[in-house]
Amino acid sequence: MTQKTPGQLRDDAAEALREPGRRRIELLAALEAVDAELRPLVREARRMEVPIRRITELTAVAPNTIRAWSRKDGE
Repeated sequence: MTQKTPGQLRDDAAEALREPGRRRIELLAALEAVDAELRPLVREARRMEVPIRRITELTAVAPNTIRAWSRKDGE
């Protein structure tokens, strides 16, 4: 049995990242699209005085993100 060289081991490790990395990139793109949809809805919910805790329960968006999204542009 031949041992792999350090270069081959590095290549194997990098290759192992390829598929999960591709899936993660796709999921992040999908999340960005959902966030773009949610942002104005969160802003309107806060304008209507829906509590941050309730928005978090419904969306799994972090409270600090809700606060940031609720601010008017440029503030």
